[in-house]
Amino acid sequence: MKLFVYGTLKRGHCRAFVLDAQRFLREAVTQPRYRLHDVGPYPALVQASENGKAIEGELWEIEDALFTKLDAIEGVDVNLFARRAIAIESETEVSAYFYLRDVSSLPDLGPRWERLTPFAEL
Repeated sequence: MKLFVYGTLKRGHCRAFVLDAQRFLREAVTQPRYRLHDVGPYPALVQASENGKAIEGELWEIEDALFTKLDAIEGVDVNLFARRAIAIESETEVSAYFYLRDVSSLPDLGPRWERLTPFAEL
């Protein structure tokens, strides 16, 4: 399955090691339907109700067995994130982790997140 990553799982970031055995496909950009917010040590991707942006990230081919671990890392079980379909330019059937909490007071990041947060801070 293909996964679009836009934060701590990107190459060079604190959780990139989780994808070490997976296949990096390419850098990718979403359709302009989303917003990215700053939660602090990680970004929050949400569906935009208006003024969506094309979010920059990476596209990976992920083994199905890894999704249990990724879901735990992303807080799926505590309703922090949910894995859903995302519209990537020239791709079909791609998933991403969407933030489920209120972002109204969080700063907007524009099209990308670049913070290199040490893993100990997460």
